Amino acid sequence: MNCETKHALHCAALLIWIGLFAYLCGAFTPETVPIHPIQTYGYIGTIILYSLRFLSLLVLPQCLCNLLGLTLFNAFREKVHLKAAPLLAPFVCFRVVTKGLYPRLVKENLVLNMEACRKAGMENFMFEVVTDNRIDLTTMSRVREIVVPPSYETKSGARFKARALQYCLEEEINRLQDCDWIVHLDEETLLTTNSICGILNFCEDGTHQFGQGVITYANGEIVNWLTTLSDSFRVADDMGKLRLQLKMFHKPLFGWKGSFVVTQVGAERNVSFDHGPEGSIAEDCYFSMVAMKQGYSFDFIEGEMLEKSPFTMWDFLQQRKRWLQGLLLTVHSPKIDAAHKMLLALSVYAWTTMPVTSLQLFLCPLFPLPKFILFDTTIAFIGAINLYMYLFGVVKSFSHRYRKNVWRLLLYTVGAMIAIPFNIIIENVAVLVGLWGDKKTFFIVQKEREPIIV
Repeated sequence: MNCETKHALHCAALLIWIGLFAYLCGAFTPETVPIHPIQTYGYIGTIILYSLRFLSLLVLPQCLCNLLGLTLFNAFREKVHLKAAPLLAPFVCFRVVTKGLYPRLVKENLVLNMEACRKAGMENFMFEVVTDNRIDLTTMSRVREIVVPPSYETKSGARFKARALQYCLEEEINRLQDCDWIVHLDEETLLTTNSICGILNFCEDGTHQFGQGVITYANGEIVNWLTTLSDSFRVADDMGKLRLQLKMFHKPLFGWKGSFVVTQVGAERNVSFDHGPEGSIAEDCYFSMVAMKQGYSFDFIEGEMLEKSPFTMWDFLQQRKRWLQGLLLTVHSPKIDAAHKMLLALSVYAWTTMPVTSLQLFLCPLFPLPKFILFDTTIAFIGAINLYMYLFGVVKSFSHRYRKNVWRLLLYTVGAMIAIPFNIIIENVAVLVGLWGDKKTFFIVQKEREPIIV
C-alpha cells in the first residue's frame, strides 16, 4: 500500500470517526424533554454550568490546526530524499545540552549519531556537548566538550538549560560562523537517516532561519508502556499542529519543543537565550516567541528523531508540571506581545483549566442543558480529535516496528485507549501541582536505569 493510499484511508477514518463520535454523544439527537436551566438550577447554577461548557472551547483553535495538519499533509511518506549532495551542504553542529549526570548515555548516543551522519553521507559536521559536569570526550573525533563554569552568569540572570545554551553563544566560546547551522538535541535523542536528510534539505534551502520536525518515543527497549502510549499524543501533535503552523504559516503560533530544533547561528545569536528567569523554565517556547516577534521565519523539517518517554510516572508528572509552569511564564511575560502569544495562551489556558473542564464528564449527564446543535457538535469534535490523536500517534510510533504484524499494532492502539484515563489524571494533577508548587526548579527526568554522577 503506497503512502497516498494510506493517507486517504487515514483522512476517511478521521472524518468518519468525528461524525460517529458526535452521533454517539447525542449531538444530533433532538431534545425529548424541554429543559429550563434557570428554573431548574437558578441563575448562579446556570452561569456556572454554561461557563464550564464555554471553557472547553479554549482548545478549539488547537484542535482545528491538528485536523488541518493531519489531513492537508501526507504523514505516511517513509523516505526523505536529499535534494542536493551532502558534500555541498553547509556546516552543521549538533549541540547536546546535559547536566553530565549520564555520561555513558551521552557517549553511546554520540557514537550512534556519528555513525548515522556518516551513513547519510555528511562531511561538514561536528558535535558539541555542553555540560555542567565534565564527561571527558577528548578521545572522540568531531566532538567538542564545553563545560559551563559554575561562576558563569548571563546578563539577565538566565538559569538552567537557557544559561548553558547562552554560554555557547558568548563571543569567546562560539566557534561557528553566522551562516552555519545548529541542531539542538537532548542527551537521549537519536538521529535517523530521514531526519538527517530533512535537516540537510532545510539548511541547503536556506529560506528559513528556524525549523523543527517530529519526535517519536517508541524506539528501542520500552521502559514504561504507560508513559510511552500516553506520549503517542505528542507524536500526533507534531504531525498536526506543529506541521501546519510551520509549513503553512512559517510561525510557531503555538510554540515548539526544545529538541530537533534547527537554527541558523546568526539568527540564534540575535534572538539569544538570555531572557531572565521567566525564559528559563520553558526556554524553547520562550525562544520561539521572541524569534517570531523579531520577524524570523520557520519551517517544518521532514523526517523523525527518536527519544524515550519518562521511565516512571513520577518523572512523567514532574515533566508536565515543568512544562506548564514554563509555558505560563512565557504567556504572562510582558516582553512578548499579545498578538504573538494569543494562540499559545489559549492552548495553555485550556490545559490550566483541565481540572475544571474534566468535571463535565460527570456534570453533563447530571445537569443537562438545552441542546444547541452547533455548540454540541463543536464539543464532540474536540473530543473526537483528541481521542483520534492517541490512535494516530500509536500508528506513527509503532508502524516501523510492526508494519507486518497488524494484530500487534492493534493491541498497542487498544493500549493507548486504556492509557487515556491515566493521562487525563496525570495532566490534571500536573496542573494542580504546577499552579501551587515550587516554580523555581528545573526537574530533569531519569535517562538511565542507574544514573552515574561525575
